[in-house]
Amino acid sequence: MAIFLGIIFSFFILCSSSAPLPPTSEPDILLTFKDSIQDSKKSLSDWSNTTTIHYCNWTGVTCSTTYPQTVTSIYLQSFNLSGEISPLICKLSNLAHLDLANNIFNQPIPLHLSQCASLETLNLSNNLIWGTIPEQISQFSSLKVLDLSRNHIEGKIPESIGLLKNLEVLNFASNLLSGNVPTVVGNFTELKALDLSQNSFLVSEIPAGLSKLVKLEQLLLQGSGFYGEIPDIFEGLVKLSILDFSQNNLTGRLPIISQSLPKLLSFDVSQNKLSGSFPIGICGNKIMVSLSLHTNFLNGTIPNESINECINLEKFQVQNNMFSGNFPSWFWTLPKLKLIRAENNRLSGEIPDSISKAIELEQVQIDNNSFSSRLPNGLGQLRNLYRFSASQNGLYGELPQSICDSPVMSIINLSHNFLSGEIPAFKNCRKLVSLSLADNSLVGKIPESLSELPVLTYIDLSHNNLTGLIPPQLQNLKLALFNVSFNDLSGRVPLPLVSGLPASYLEGNPNLCGPGLPHACLDDTSLGHKKAGLSKFTAVVITLTLAVTLMMILAAVYMKRCSSKEGRIGEGIWRSVFFYPLRITECDLIMSMNEKSALGNQATFGRVYRVRLPSGELVAVKRIENFTTQSPKIIKSELKTLAKIRHKNIIKILGFCHSDESIFLIYEYIVKGSLGDVINQSDSQLPWNVRLNIAIGIAQGLAYLHKDYVPHLLHRNLKSTNILLDADFVPKITDFALDRVVGEGSFESTMATDNPSSSCYIAPEHSYSKKPTEEMDTYSFGVILLELVTGRKAESNETEGSLDVVKWVRRKVNISNGVLRVIDPNIPNNCHQEMLGALEIALHCTSVVPEKRPSMSDVVRGLQSLNSRTSPPNLQLSYHDDSSVPV
Repeated sequence: MAIFLGIIFSFFILCSSSAPLPPTSEPDILLTFKDSIQDSKKSLSDWSNTTTIHYCNWTGVTCSTTYPQTVTSIYLQSFNLSGEISPLICKLSNLAHLDLANNIFNQPIPLHLSQCASLETLNLSNNLIWGTIPEQISQFSSLKVLDLSRNHIEGKIPESIGLLKNLEVLNFASNLLSGNVPTVVGNFTELKALDLSQNSFLVSEIPAGLSKLVKLEQLLLQGSGFYGEIPDIFEGLVKLSILDFSQNNLTGRLPIISQSLPKLLSFDVSQNKLSGSFPIGICGNKIMVSLSLHTNFLNGTIPNESINECINLEKFQVQNNMFSGNFPSWFWTLPKLKLIRAENNRLSGEIPDSISKAIELEQVQIDNNSFSSRLPNGLGQLRNLYRFSASQNGLYGELPQSICDSPVMSIINLSHNFLSGEIPAFKNCRKLVSLSLADNSLVGKIPESLSELPVLTYIDLSHNNLTGLIPPQLQNLKLALFNVSFNDLSGRVPLPLVSGLPASYLEGNPNLCGPGLPHACLDDTSLGHKKAGLSKFTAVVITLTLAVTLMMILAAVYMKRCSSKEGRIGEGIWRSVFFYPLRITECDLIMSMNEKSALGNQATFGRVYRVRLPSGELVAVKRIENFTTQSPKIIKSELKTLAKIRHKNIIKILGFCHSDESIFLIYEYIVKGSLGDVINQSDSQLPWNVRLNIAIGIAQGLAYLHKDYVPHLLHRNLKSTNILLDADFVPKITDFALDRVVGEGSFESTMATDNPSSSCYIAPEHSYSKKPTEEMDTYSFGVILLELVTGRKAESNETEGSLDVVKWVRRKVNISNGVLRVIDPNIPNNCHQEMLGALEIALHCTSVVPEKRPSMSDVVRGLQSLNSRTSPPNLQLSYHDDSSVPV
């Protein structure tokens, strides 16, 4: 009996020492799931059994409203999560929705999630999911939504996918799929949205079985490898609202489309090889809002009567075809029309003054046609019009004075017409980016008022009959293109407009003079140069003398202040707040801040000094003086707010001292100095991987300030000299949010007077917009990223003149094969693909139009993807956006 009991006891011990039982309660299941993933941003910090927060209120968790509450949904988008997607999550018996999109999970398609018996939605889009779609995909029998878009999934779509008959949404967009689309897609009778777009390796005809999908609302096949004729599938798709077959290799005629598409909103078959006439029935329904047929081989006339019924039409796109005949005048008056694209056809007709009735019109592109009329005064009444491009037509007469009255007008291209008269003042187009009036018969002077347009970047006035001087004020613009060739201009050309521009942009004006031109100006004599040199030498001597005298006076004043009692220095009472045990007094700081301890040149808002504490530790001290707009209470409050920031890419504020006259900001000391100093070193050869990591770190720090830290902060003075590098080249952002410390008035006046050498970091809209924005910080970051990609200083005084890096890059990328010329030649060729990706991001960030700049969170994801993806970052823009090239 004792032996038997001993065996039982031993068996009990063995069982109790085996692996623990899997979790059964929902909180434990969630915590186990959390343990399997890596949460670098600590987004799931509230997932803890030590908190008083109920698990149904944990980040991303949603529970049922009935008792007892059970987890029904988990939404963890954009948290930078990685690691393993554990099958233990399927222990949540009522889990219906799992959304892990926009993270960095790096694994094959997690088939084990098919064990989640109640799962209806699985969204793993924009991760690093790789491999093929296995036949076992059919195990997800309960799914209604399957989104695996924007990953690295390759190979063929298996036939077994046809067993997922409950699917309502199937999205495989932006992957590496290949082969044919199986005919079994016709089995998805519940499907509402099918997206196979941006799979360039697909080689397939459009399955005729799509006609069976009677509930289909969205059919997106653009940018893939579909070929052959479009089958007659539309009769059955009565609920179809969006159809996009663009950017494929489709041929033949469009099938007849009758009234059977009553809900069609957008129809796009552009950039194919379709032919024949346009089917009239497509526009017979009155709720259609978009029609796109561009880049085909269609021919014939535009069907006037049927389109006349499209009173709700918003987008009309027939560009790059062979349409001919008269463009109906009533078309210009459609009240909801936003976009007209009809360039590269054979259309004719007039642009009527009644265009003013198209009050929603935003964009007109009718280049390379045969329109023949005066430009209507009604253009100036279109308050939403931002682009009007009608080059290579037969337009004549004078330019209306009101042509640029739209407050959002950005692009005007009227080149290669028969326009006459003088160029209007263009005073109201504060957002004008590109102005092209080349090859007309314009006369008179170039208006000086063009220099008052803060974001004007491209000017082409070539091949006209313009006279007079080139306004010197134009040199204040950041012009990437300035072409005034073949006019009758005279006088001196401002030097910044000569340097860096091709000589051909000034030729054909024999009376122009200046450096580098065939004719020197009469006052450019050697005597003049000698006098100028002597004046400069005298000025330097006087400046140095005054500076030395002033330094001696300041030193004496500080010595006197430090000798005063009761913590008083001069007339100001000093107050100190230390966030770390620094053991240093205000007098110690003042005595330590001299020319020997100064770091670099004079910085914005005050100089920075290296100070050794009694403990031997080094700190950096920034001295800010001569501000009067903030009370001591506000200063203390704001600095405490900034000092609470804890991020690896943002400098720590260790403490501060302040009086009524000065602030001493005490920072951690960073050994390698600023990124600007490193870039400016002629022998600096940072490897590309180091540069990319620096860029990612800066972007992460900015994104933290913009979105993650509370209160949200703007840097407002970001530049490479405000990025410090530690011993491992980890970047630290400094001088952030100083406007909150010194006050808005002092901040703006200091930026205006002390920042001329850093003006290229400032977004163009700063000159007309009083409100600081995240987009302005993004622009500044873009300039830094251009420095890292090109290896070129932000401001250059080299052989190409005083071109900042933004101008220089824009000019290079606008010439043949210019893109490869801008990347740093010291970097090996095997890094060029990543560098081009970073260049693209930088061009987006420095877009002249603020709305086109990405958020810093998007920038972080884009830069991080350069190390892990073969495709360029998905920022939905290209090099040739409206703000970076002339049009």
